[in-house]
Amino acid sequence: MAKWSGIVAVVSLTVFLMSVTAAAVLPIHPYLKVEDTFISQLYDTSNYGFLQIDNGLARTPQMGWSTWNFFACNINETVIKETADALISTGLASLGYTYVNIDDCWSRSTRNLKGEMIPDPKTFPSGIKALADYVHSKGLKLGVYSDAGIFTCQVRPGSLFQEKNDAELWASWGVDYLKYDNCYNLGLPPQKRYPPMRDALNDTGRTIFYALCEWGIDDPAKWAGKIGNSWRTTDDINDTWISMTTIADINNKWASYAGPGGWNDPDMLEVGNGGMNYHEYKGHFSIWALMKATHNYIFLNSSLVFLFDCLMEYFVSSPFSKQFLRSDNKFVMQPFFCEIACWFKWRMSAPLIIGCDVRNITADTLKILSNKEVIAVDQDPLGVQGRRVYASGPDGCQQVWAGPLSRNRLSMVLWNRCSKAATITANWSAIGLKPSISVSMRDLWKHEVVSENTVGSFSARVNAHGCEMYILTPRRATRSST
Repeated sequence: MAKWSGIVAVVSLTVFLMSVTAAAVLPIHPYLKVEDTFISQLYDTSNYGFLQIDNGLARTPQMGWSTWNFFACNINETVIKETADALISTGLASLGYTYVNIDDCWSRSTRNLKGEMIPDPKTFPSGIKALADYVHSKGLKLGVYSDAGIFTCQVRPGSLFQEKNDAELWASWGVDYLKYDNCYNLGLPPQKRYPPMRDALNDTGRTIFYALCEWGIDDPAKWAGKIGNSWRTTDDINDTWISMTTIADINNKWASYAGPGGWNDPDMLEVGNGGMNYHEYKGHFSIWALMKATHNYIFLNSSLVFLFDCLMEYFVSSPFSKQFLRSDNKFVMQPFFCEIACWFKWRMSAPLIIGCDVRNITADTLKILSNKEVIAVDQDPLGVQGRRVYASGPDGCQQVWAGPLSRNRLSMVLWNRCSKAATITANWSAIGLKPSISVSMRDLWKHEVVSENTVGSFSARVNAHGCEMYILTPRRATRSST
């Protein structure tokens, strides 16, 4: 009877939330005073879009692999199958890399007489449907590529004005992901070209991840949240130090715009493609993992059905559900609000898409891409994007990047973009901590605690073009009595 009383209360709560005005928010940790948390104005999230696309996907950002960075147009169905196998055998799939995405050049140069896209018979003789079946049999998901123009960037058929037919065809094949590019767009504004494909994908009845690739030209972070599950914030990455660092700086600009259902996309990882050294790749992966883009408030949006599901799951299934019932079996609401954020697992971070040849991956590359502790930062449930908070040295090349994590922790990267090794210092005031707070420091690359009691600041020697990454955990974290 007590449980049913609680369920009634949850239903009542959901109805109440639906009636609140659009401006209403629930703070993610309401029992903590702002000045006592790692979330401050330093980590602004105020531009998170109120109405994110709600197709049930991207509650966490995508992780997977894509053909383009390494293979470009030199692709075929054997490469895709072997890569799917390699994601399994290397253990990368078990870490979350589950999308297997075919980029440009999979289709024939012309449509058939019915106006349908046709897989290139020379490279994909079995067709995309058979390939999707194979990938799905491995527990993975298949993605394809098209363009919001009349041609793709490699002059294959685009999907502009063909959105409905193409979306239905991909859905019939079992496609799970669409990367949608920006070439040959007839000069039409992206705000007009990208929504029709969103609607066409949704109308198929199949949940297909929708990744906009507009190259950041028209600031998609400002408008794409209502259209796609992710949006590129920059031009294409290439396998150079200059390209990677430039893209990191541009993506940093949009730190406050993304959230559940839609994510900033700084493009695929180049780790393992040979253009940078081990230290540079380690920095690349660390910064991509740190760069999150979401809001530290739960907005009342079109995901209220999902909200209701979470509330029900929490009350009915949670081992902590007893704390909602007093000895007289009356439902206690306040503790519920104190713990609710911990159950919103969809508040996570930015895409990690591998771009190397996983079939021939080196030990060093696998070591970087499979670092569970760094991946956990990328996938942390608090979901506030880390960002550059401090820079010193010549041209600001000695940098501190940081961002809040769940359980009142902080992630921090000391990134040395100088050409010589340097000692980088992070002062607590620069990263949003009180100078007097004591933290333990865990090194995510050494996989060990390097200090149990650090106060005020922390310094480390960092290799040229290298980084060191840490999680800071307060030694004493107390809840407010209010």
